[in-house]
Amino acid sequence: MTYDTLLTALEEGILTVTVNRPDKMNALNRSVLADLDRLMDRVLSDHDIRAVILTGAGPKAFVAGADISEFLQAGPDEGAVLAKRGQDLFLRIERCPKPFIAAVNGFALGGGCELAMSCHFRLASDNARFGQPEVNLGIIPGYGGTQRLPRLVGPGRAMELILTGNMIDAAEALRIGLVNHVTTAETLLETAAGILRTIASKSPVAVARSIEAVNAAPLGDEGFAVEVEMFRACCGTEDMKEGVTAFLEKRKPIFPGR
Repeated sequence: MTYDTLLTALEEGILTVTVNRPDKMNALNRSVLADLDRLMDRVLSDHDIRAVILTGAGPKAFVAGADISEFLQAGPDEGAVLAKRGQDLFLRIERCPKPFIAAVNGFALGGGCELAMSCHFRLASDNARFGQPEVNLGIIPGYGGTQRLPRLVGPGRAMELILTGNMIDAAEALRIGLVNHVTTAETLLETAAGILRTIASKSPVAVARSIEAVNAAPLGDEGFAVEVEMFRACCGTEDMKEGVTAFLEKRKPIFPGR
């Protein structure tokens, strides 16, 4: 499958996806969103893909926001359509049963920060910068930023970042919990791949159910019921039988993914 705005490479079950608009700082426009939506169809249907790394082309930007030129003619109804399209896509990423890592290699602003937050976790190079500067344009984050940022860093910090529009660097993003690790630019992708290789050695069934259960955490008490259901879904699977048997036999499990 080919894309107008994405580069992809599959190796050892890990699909590396690069948003490829370096002349526009990899800004999200309609073409990028459409390509990402098509990419999700592939990720969900291709059994050879076990996990995904998402990054940006060039040394400056992961995704430096949405393509602002597309907002100029947007009235209220068109604005709602734009926001809903981005939210629906980012929910597909968040709810994907295969892990997504955002490898943030530069600016992750506005829609780019929201895209990174929709991934299951984030790594950043030491030159990365994060922010939700939408208030500077007279709008608010519309691709899920007002919902995901408070979950990741707490409502107080999220409110400050959204209301000031200020950027933070990678060290601060690590300190407040927006990213999991900070690396050099040179080691960013390999570090991400190493984490995903570890995850790929686990039960695909358990990984998928874990993602679903963790995503239910904001539901409060209902999240505990989801955890019970996900635990139930694992019990009796071939993966569970292999994992328990391997543990008792003191060997590494070979999970069939069923």
